[in-house]
Amino acid sequence: MESIWNEIKSTIQKRIPVHSYKMWIEPIRFNKADEDNIVLSCPNLFSKKWTIDHYGALIESEVNRVAGKAYKLSIKILEKQNNSKKQKPDMDPQLTLPNIGMQPYGKRMLRSDFTFDRFVVGDNNDFAYSACLSLASRKNTQQNSLFLLSKTGLGKSHLSQAIGHHILSKQVSDRVYYITAEDFSNEMVYAFRHDCIDKFKRKYRNQCDALLLEDIHYLAGKERTQIELSSILDTLLEANKKIIFSSCCLPSDIPKLNNELRSRLSCGLVSNIDPPNFRTRVRILQKKSINNGYDIPEDVIHYLAGELTEDIRQLESGLIGVAAKSSLLGVPIDLDLAESVAKNIAQQRKNITIDAIKKLICKQYNISINEIVSRSRKQHIVRPRQIAMYLSRRYTDSPLQAIGKSFNRYHATALHSIGAVERSLKENAPVRKQVEFLCKNLESGKF
Repeated sequence: MESIWNEIKSTIQKRIPVHSYKMWIEPIRFNKADEDNIVLSCPNLFSKKWTIDHYGALIESEVNRVAGKAYKLSIKILEKQNNSKKQKPDMDPQLTLPNIGMQPYGKRMLRSDFTFDRFVVGDNNDFAYSACLSLASRKNTQQNSLFLLSKTGLGKSHLSQAIGHHILSKQVSDRVYYITAEDFSNEMVYAFRHDCIDKFKRKYRNQCDALLLEDIHYLAGKERTQIELSSILDTLLEANKKIIFSSCCLPSDIPKLNNELRSRLSCGLVSNIDPPNFRTRVRILQKKSINNGYDIPEDVIHYLAGELTEDIRQLESGLIGVAAKSSLLGVPIDLDLAESVAKNIAQQRKNITIDAIKKLICKQYNISINEIVSRSRKQHIVRPRQIAMYLSRRYTDSPLQAIGKSFNRYHATALHSIGAVERSLKENAPVRKQVEFLCKNLESGKF
């Protein structure tokens, strides 16, 4: 029966992506079989659940096809010999992982769908994907630090969390911390205020096997947090732990970052993720259609891929919009329906330029074009200028250097302005309402 299982694995290997096979199917071993049942073994509970949910039907159908009769498939966890540290019977590390979407150690949960086998690889991200999979797979490597660089919505969070999933699938007792830089900073401030900073330091220095730190550019200007993070990174790197950063800016472009932290962020591999090309956008839409159970005609997928070119989130918005509108109106999914959805997402954005944004801001805040690009530091000019830079970053493809130059500023000032508006959106309701109003005007073409 073991030879039959090896034949089945060879067949499955041809039917699923290589990385999916290596991650989930290759570690499975034949255990035993009787007249009606076949039992396989996998490394841990995480792997068992994932394999049953995603490949159980495929494995069972192949078993029945190759064996020539119907077997009932069951998968058990491979028993490990107790040749390492003794562990009490009631201390099963799997108990800390109640379901595959949970993140047992960090403040945030890993998304269950942000895994390597659900990531669409193309020319725009193949190097980043390979670097992430390599880092996640290797136990001992000289390169344990990775910096993922991309604009919002291009997949850096997906890859970062996929590393966490992969590590936990191989060794669920590993302590993986997934956290944003903002949450990290808030946690440190809380520790200082409540006199538990030593506990905070122990958590990250001594109780962390992999640190996934998102949006590192948020730490610009936060000197005390930067000092503490630099110290933590030194400890983790010396202990050969894995560290993954993500940001929309290179370390050298993040303003008000001390030299120690900038050096540590730059010492690892820096991998850029570019916007997907047409062929990759088609594959993304096809995969997301299958995962969500949508039946989207091929011509509609190609139309959406041609119209929605900014990022993956825009593609998802178009896909969900087409499926939802079809369901609500009770009409078939065709090109006319796709066009009605896509034009509301993409058409107006094509006409949005930095000059159009300046014009809208000056009109709404009653200031002149000369004032918004002047060196004035008056608050009634500074705030509109910052919002204009934020909207320029959000609605145009212009790099920071070009945005800064358009407002007679350096790119570091542009980044600082964008960060200031992003923080205000979370903390200041009036500013949030102003920005929402401006966004609606831009998206509807009222500029």
